[in-house]
Amino acid sequence: MKMQKEMRKFCPKCKTHTIQSVGLYKKGKDRTVAEGARRHAEDKHGYGGQKFPELKRTAKTTKKMTLRYTCKTCQRKTMKEGLRIRKLEM
Repeated sequence: MKMQKEMRKFCPKCKTHTIQSVGLYKKGKDRTVAEGARRHAEDKHGYGGQKFPELKRTAKTTKKMTLRYTCKTCQRKTMKEGLRIRKLEM
């Protein structure tokens, strides 16, 4: 799907419609020493094995893309989730 790099969108900080640049949101790297990650790693060890079922094959062929809009005047970033597409071209 093709999408424009800039669009006019409402900015909650400026309280007006401003020109905003569009980009894809990417998740950062997980922390390995976070409490949840350590707890999950402990659950996987020892007798009894995996607590939750491991996914063998995925049912869906696409993932939902999260778009990130950046206001040109105040640099406020807002996000919008929900585009289920294979590839996004800017």
